[in-house]
Amino acid sequence: MTTDDPSRGDAPAADATDGDGDADAAHHGFWADEVADEIEARDPDEPVVVKGGVSPSGVAHLGNFNEIMRGYFVAEVLRERGHEVRQVFTSDDKDPLRKLPRKLADADGNIVGLGEVDAGALGRNLGKPYTSIPDPFGEAESYAAHFAALLKADADRLGVPVEMISNTELYDNGDFDPVVEHVLEHAGTAREVLGEYQSKVDEDYVPFNPVCAECGKITETVTDIDLDAGTVDYVCTDMTVGDNTIDGCGHEGTATFREGKLPWRFEWPGQWQVLGVDFEPFGKDHAEGSWPSGKDIAENVLGIEPPVPMVYEWFTLNGEALSSSAGNIVTVAEMLDLLEPEVLRYFFALNPRKARDLDLTRLDQLVDDFDRFERAYFGDVDDESLTRFAERAYPFVVDEVREDRVRLPYTFAAVLGMTDDEDLRVKMARNEGFFDEDTPDEVVEEALGRVERARRWAEKMDNQYNYRLQVDLPEFDFDPAVEAALDELADFVEENHDGEAIQGEIYETARRHDIEMGDFFAAGYRLFFDAEQGPRLGEFLGELERDFVVTRLRRED
Repeated sequence: MTTDDPSRGDAPAADATDGDGDADAAHHGFWADEVADEIEARDPDEPVVVKGGVSPSGVAHLGNFNEIMRGYFVAEVLRERGHEVRQVFTSDDKDPLRKLPRKLADADGNIVGLGEVDAGALGRNLGKPYTSIPDPFGEAESYAAHFAALLKADADRLGVPVEMISNTELYDNGDFDPVVEHVLEHAGTAREVLGEYQSKVDEDYVPFNPVCAECGKITETVTDIDLDAGTVDYVCTDMTVGDNTIDGCGHEGTATFREGKLPWRFEWPGQWQVLGVDFEPFGKDHAEGSWPSGKDIAENVLGIEPPVPMVYEWFTLNGEALSSSAGNIVTVAEMLDLLEPEVLRYFFALNPRKARDLDLTRLDQLVDDFDRFERAYFGDVDDESLTRFAERAYPFVVDEVREDRVRLPYTFAAVLGMTDDEDLRVKMARNEGFFDEDTPDEVVEEALGRVERARRWAEKMDNQYNYRLQVDLPEFDFDPAVEAALDELADFVEENHDGEAIQGEIYETARRHDIEMGDFFAAGYRLFFDAEQGPRLGEFLGELERDFVVTRLRRED
């Protein structure tokens, strides 16, 4: 779970470890089975409730999906075992907006800066609940609704049947009434328990935050409680957020239990009670902070059993902690531009207790790991622990288990993405042995679906694959020595050597013809890219369809 609770620290940054799942600890081979065992041991009522949650404070990014995906795998295992499961995800949208995010995401999941939206819609509403703040895009009924719609759309993209729940609606509908009444009735006990975890709890502290009827901001100053009437009296005072202050308006008023909210440390266990939660995963930062207090409040204030917990390590992005405020984020929609949904699901299926780094520059490694994981499921990898993990987890990662798929290596798909010529793409893939004459058209088409994703990756990273192959012979003007060397290199390629051998031969051919090495490479780049530079030429030519390369080196149309 993520939240705006200022008492929480930032997520820890850590590097990747292994990619083979939970082989050392899980007797099932898949961590979700271990969690399901713990849940079943409690003999829960049906439906079993799996929960996650987030405060809609900025971009709905990939990190917010930790709980949705961890919960999804546990929910699917429980469904496989015959349980009815309800997977819910709460938006803590009655929380106040404490500071402006640096970036937002539009309805399609594209990240935009505040300069591209009505930032004033946010800036004028600091201190107000997210559901009371206009959508800065001018589309949804509130900023909170915009954020929740993004998460639901992302869940749909990944095939996760999650039910989005608004905290504001839970309060408005009266679902929280019994929890609020109980907490305020036992305010002394609540103060005593919370005081073990939070230093600013004094004898005047009341665990309820009304919404000011005058200015609409959340206030933390309650002056009286009337349990019979179900109301509190309050004064709208300033709110301190780090080094900044959000001014209160000074209004004195009365609010019902539905016209305010519990502080987050009480609200979280309150959600467990209201929704009947059986399992909730959360990040390592919660394990060190909010979980101990939540568990204590559940048991000793609310008198309920907390759900089965599961602590996951935060993953980092390009070596740095995911952070909306710092702008180090990536959305699900952006990732699905670069990866198949099953590859992204695989990333979340890996052991959640191990720290990992999602390095966008090396997505090819993640895709290669997924491809190997898939082959292990079908018994084609000599790795016992990976095979055990794949045999259990793979059916939950893919939409359909089929052995006839062809997976083009991601970097090879990026090479194919250098040309828009579909026929040439097929020839090149066939030349490398991925297709033959008997490969069904639908299998070829599915395999080539990776090409456009890899092409977008090359463009986004501007790496060695971000070039465009010239299908038609470009204009050129070479001297006779270069032309003779190109003809000789064409003869070598025609003998069916691999890319490494071709790379070496380029150097040897240039030396034999007494050509400057840079001039010879420039000639190759001119022929294939109509440019002065390009990828590692010999290895690239080894990936291309042989007859095409030979014809081009001989400068023939």
